[in-house]
Amino acid sequence: MTGALIILAVTLLTGLLLFITHRKDADTANSTTDTGGESSAEAEECCGRHAVCDKVMPLTGPIYFDDEELDRFAGREPDSYTPEETEEFRKVLYTLLPSDVYPWGASLTVRDIALPTELRDEWIMLCDN
Repeated sequence: MTGALIILAVTLLTGLLLFITHRKDADTANSTTDTGGESSAEAEECCGRHAVCDKVMPLTGPIYFDDEELDRFAGREPDSYTPEETEEFRKVLYTLLPSDVYPWGASLTVRDIALPTELRDEWIMLCDN
């Protein structure tokens, strides 16, 4: 019985310490908020792939990445592309600088060009880099 009480006391003490330290971290993050309740460090690291993310791509108009030929796909559905058309998108995607991958996808959205379904996962993985 004594052993069970010692284990219970240690568990409660550990839980209390974790609760207190978690609250301090949460308070620190909330005191350095930028927009939408995110700290400025979190906003800069935001990947832009989640519904709760507040990352804003400041596009005032379309930006071209030597991909004007893709404008002919405006208004098409993502799963309506032929393999040859998908390869056109892939060629542009893999010739971009890592820092241009996310803006390229955002620019396609502004231009009403849907990324082919097969390329969406590749684009997302390259956005992480």
